[in-house]
Amino acid sequence: MSLQNAFFEWAAGTSAGLPVGDLPEIVFSGRSNVGKSSMINKLLNRKSLARVSSSPGKTATVNFYNVGFCRFADLPGYGYAKVPPAEKKRWAELVEGYFAAGRDIRLVVQIVDMRRPPTEDDEAMLNFLQKSGFPFLIAASKCDKLNATQREKMTTFYSAAAKQYGADFLAFSASSGEGAEQLTKKIHSVCQP
Repeated sequence: MSLQNAFFEWAAGTSAGLPVGDLPEIVFSGRSNVGKSSMINKLLNRKSLARVSSSPGKTATVNFYNVGFCRFADLPGYGYAKVPPAEKKRWAELVEGYFAAGRDIRLVVQIVDMRRPPTEDDEAMLNFLQKSGFPFLIAASKCDKLNATQREKMTTFYSAAAKQYGADFLAFSASSGEGAEQLTKKIHSVCQP
C-alpha cells in the first residue's frame, strides 16, 4: 500500500458538497499556518500536491486527496483572526458537517505547532475529538525549529497532553522528514481492512 500515487480529488466548500465517503479517511486538522499541507506533501512525497500558502486563512474548503487505499481530508485551518465572521461561520458549518456525515474516519491527525503551547482553538478541537470518540493523534509540526532544550521541554509537555487526551504523540518536520515514516506506518495500520 503505497502513498506515492495520490491525486487531488475534490474540494468541498459546504457540507452538502462533500464527496461520497467510499474509502477510509485520514483527516488533517489544525490551526491556520500550522503545516497541514506541508505534512500531506511530505507523506505523499510530493512537493506541491497540497497547496502551501504563505498567508494563513487561505484554505476555505475540505480538500480530498485519493491515495488509493484511503483518502486524505485536509480541513480548513481554524483560529485565523482576519477572516470575516460570516466566513468563520461557514468554515464551522463545513467542519461540523464533515464530522457529522458518518464517514469512515480511521484517524484524525491533530496538528499543533511544537514551538508553542496549544491555542484555545487547539484545546477546543482536542476536547471535541476526545468527546466524539474519533481516533486521533497529536502531531507537533515544525519540531526542527527548536533547540535541544526547547524541544525536550515541548516534547514532555505534548507527550503529557496526548496522554491526558488518550492519544498518541509524534514530533514531525516537513523539512527533515522526521515523523513521516512513523505516521505513514500508523496510516497503513488503521486502514487495514
